[in-house]
Amino acid sequence: MKPYYERAGVTIYHADCRDVLPTLEAGSVDLVLTDPPYGIGAAKANAHSSIRDSDKWPSASWDDDRPIDALKLAIDIAFYASVWGGNFYSDILPPSPAWLAWIKPEAETGFSLADMELCWTNGNFAARVMRLPRRDGNLHPTQKPLSLMCWCLSFFPEAQNILDPFMGSGTTLRAAKNLGRRAIGIELEERYCEIAANRLMQDVLPLEVPS
Repeated sequence: MKPYYERAGVTIYHADCRDVLPTLEAGSVDLVLTDPPYGIGAAKANAHSSIRDSDKWPSASWDDDRPIDALKLAIDIAFYASVWGGNFYSDILPPSPAWLAWIKPEAETGFSLADMELCWTNGNFAARVMRLPRRDGNLHPTQKPLSLMCWCLSFFPEAQNILDPFMGSGTTLRAAKNLGRRAIGIELEERYCEIAANRLMQDVLPLEVPS
């Protein structure tokens, strides 16, 4: 399959990850770091503040279903995995003490928006918490802060090949590039592939990994 973008050790595929993942050999990826759809229908419920401008996300379908089979396949390929929203996949993910928690100090009030998010990992460390702003961009409805993804990568210093099968706007890939690691991203919607490619073509700026 021809990549949508390939430069400086980072590759993007504009495709369904279920078509790309079987082409990757088991063990060829050190770490899956991803934020898959949770299947909670947030787009339909108009729960996210980023979607309240209906013109911006006219066909938001990213949260209709949980891509269970694809996530399992991605995890099987890699040595390690970190899955944001892992609490929505607790029925398929094994127990782990190595959870990461992201506290959002300025999270909006209301029952539909969380004050924190959880990331399941199969790493070898105790649970950790990071307090960071709710977002540092609005290119995707569930865009994570770049510093948050750099923080995630800091727990796996030996992981040099990173995979994000639900790439979105490419924050995982941008974090990998900033830290001098190789990465593969897969995204079904072409507009996000373009956004991610543009982010990756920007110069690497010094970024302190949160501690």
